[in-house]
Amino acid sequence: MKKLIEVKDLKKWFYVGKGAAGKREALRAVDGVSFFINNREVMGLVGESGCGKTTCGKMLLRIIDPTYGSIFFDNEEITHLDKNKMQRFRRRMMIIYQDPFGSLDPRMRIGQAIAEPLEVHNIGKPREREEKVIELMKKVGLSSDQINRYPHEFSGGQRQRIGIARALATNPEFIVADESVSALDVSIQAQIINLLKQLQEEFGLTLLFVAHDLSVVKHICDRVAVMYLGKIMEMADKKSLFSNPKHPYTQALLSAIPIPDPKKRKKQEILMGDVPSPVNPPAGCRFHTRCPKVMDICKKEEPYLKEVKPDYYVACHLYN
Repeated sequence: MKKLIEVKDLKKWFYVGKGAAGKREALRAVDGVSFFINNREVMGLVGESGCGKTTCGKMLLRIIDPTYGSIFFDNEEITHLDKNKMQRFRRRMMIIYQDPFGSLDPRMRIGQAIAEPLEVHNIGKPREREEKVIELMKKVGLSSDQINRYPHEFSGGQRQRIGIARALATNPEFIVADESVSALDVSIQAQIINLLKQLQEEFGLTLLFVAHDLSVVKHICDRVAVMYLGKIMEMADKKSLFSNPKHPYTQALLSAIPIPDPKKRKKQEILMGDVPSPVNPPAGCRFHTRCPKVMDICKKEEPYLKEVKPDYYVACHLYN
């Protein structure tokens, strides 16, 4: 299967003041991740808040530049392309933001907001752009009569539909959906997830679906990568990962998914302690300070992401 996106040893460090020795300290938001996304695949990127998911997604689109590593789009390296050279890739990759209100300019009518990518990339004439906007509004379940309304006149779910329509405007091949349903009510989440799944199949899109809700990821994704403190702990196809997770962190995350049946009970693995600071991550395995299966080697040596069976990767000394 053709790879559309591939990243190798990707890192993003933010410098946040000075430490005791007077040197600037680095917040290691993403600290050496490698993965790929196949063409027309939905890849889930999950983990607790602050693990680096959103930063990783934005680096793939070059919204923020990596500190180190390589990013390939359709077999072309885009890691260090300047603004002008990057422009030809921009229309092929888009983002759906987490906040459906903050991502829309309150002074712009929604028709203008959806048409903005077309204007930026000089696609079509004004009349053609208006027709495209109306077509996209219908695709996402909005009425063309609403084209001249402002964002504050819409509900959260409707505003996210506007964001989805805007992301589809340039007919992109790749979309990063950054926590695109986490700010919505549960009933609305289901509608937006089903819409994304439908549009992904219709347009043949490749998606990176960033989320912390594993039940949502299970519904929409083909493969899943689990992040913890800037590192990928486990990566596999959805069926294998949900049926038999191998990393203790993934096992704990999956045990926290509620069962929609009050008569059924399951044992939940409670992780003790807080997530360490990404400014000063622990030596060895990043997860060893909270891991119920910690060994001496975990505190000294960092496990590498190993393929334990075909297309199933785990970074854990239980398997290294």
